[in-house]
Amino acid sequence: MTYTIISFHIPARSMSNTAVNQERFMLKKADRIDGMALSEIVAISEEAARLRAQGHDVLALSTGEPDFPTPPHICDAAYRAMQDGQTRYPPTAGTAALRAAIAEKAGAEPGKVIVATGAKQVLADMFLATLNAGDEVIVPAPYWTSYSDIVALSGGETVLVRCGAAAGFKMTPAQLEAAITPRTRWVLLNSPSNPSGAVYTAAELAALGQVLARHPHVWIASDEIYDLICYVPFTSFREACPDLAGRTIVINGVSKAHAMTGWRIGWGIAPADLVKAMLAVQGQITSGACSIAQAAALEAVTGEQSHIPERRDAFRDRRDFVVAALDAIPGISCPMPDGAFYVFPSCEAVLGQVTPDGKLLETDADFCAYVLAATGLAIVPGRAFGLPGHFRLSYAYARADLEDGCARLNRAVDGLIPNQRTAS
Repeated sequence: MTYTIISFHIPARSMSNTAVNQERFMLKKADRIDGMALSEIVAISEEAARLRAQGHDVLALSTGEPDFPTPPHICDAAYRAMQDGQTRYPPTAGTAALRAAIAEKAGAEPGKVIVATGAKQVLADMFLATLNAGDEVIVPAPYWTSYSDIVALSGGETVLVRCGAAAGFKMTPAQLEAAITPRTRWVLLNSPSNPSGAVYTAAELAALGQVLARHPHVWIASDEIYDLICYVPFTSFREACPDLAGRTIVINGVSKAHAMTGWRIGWGIAPADLVKAMLAVQGQITSGACSIAQAAALEAVTGEQSHIPERRDAFRDRRDFVVAALDAIPGISCPMPDGAFYVFPSCEAVLGQVTPDGKLLETDADFCAYVLAATGLAIVPGRAFGLPGHFRLSYAYARADLEDGCARLNRAVDGLIPNQRTAS
């Protein structure tokens, strides 16, 4: 049997057309997402999960998610809502019952409440509705990592104000005054703070309010998602500065205090005109938040509350243990947080040292990478929160995990070698 070999010659022109077609169908990303990616918190947590799936002994204390379950009476409310047929499209602004309950708690009107798919969407609605290209948002650092990306996505520019440990990780009136320009559109506060746990007192908020009273073009966003996990008296910005309520939005939700992270319910309390503008955005992205989750949130807001002080006490005990354990590690300095469930220690004293395999630790990211590689403990570098030289560790975990994590961190630091060049 004879085979005929047929060869195909592709002309240069055809190859050129192929290249053109490939170029034509390449994804062209929008300029607005240049430099935007998964947050470093998520990236580290996913890397820890990947290593754990490969059989490595990895402990992640990197995410802010309570280890407690959603309380049973809240889950029961969701079940009843399903049984009652509350499974259709909800109003874009949120169910009337939930908005009324939120408004009553805050001393506001239901028409000044918007319910969204988590507090993060409230922020996105707000900035997308109000920022134009070049508008500035003042953000004290350290800050939650998503703030700057949401501002950028909305066309704005983040103006960071560094607030170190010496200032209690809080912005002063002088810093705020210096940061305001004619282009400033918002100042974004977070109390209690993620990642530092800092809590602004009523007097401190009032002092910031005095500055803002002189700049009527600046609006105020106060993220108070951790207000019920506070170990000192808590004051909302609306309470401290009632005269500024006409240009203030308070952001909150059920995720943290009620252990409802997966239910995705947050809300904003704001002037009616801002709520209306935010609804125009939300209506084209998600419409209303899940009706069943809103029924659960209604129970969280209005129902039995004994789990709040019980869990807050548990978080306080964990905080006290973690701070003492970290402060006992040479080179680690851990301020005592007043709220939330994070510590934000300094690791600056160990930078410049050398790992057992000879790598120089130059940054907080180097330190966190070394801790993960050496002991399997995942923590987040301070650079992710706009304040290098620190790291964030969440104590929203069981006591046994926290003891294990602090022991791993101690072993990692104990294994470091002083840099002879630096020492001399």
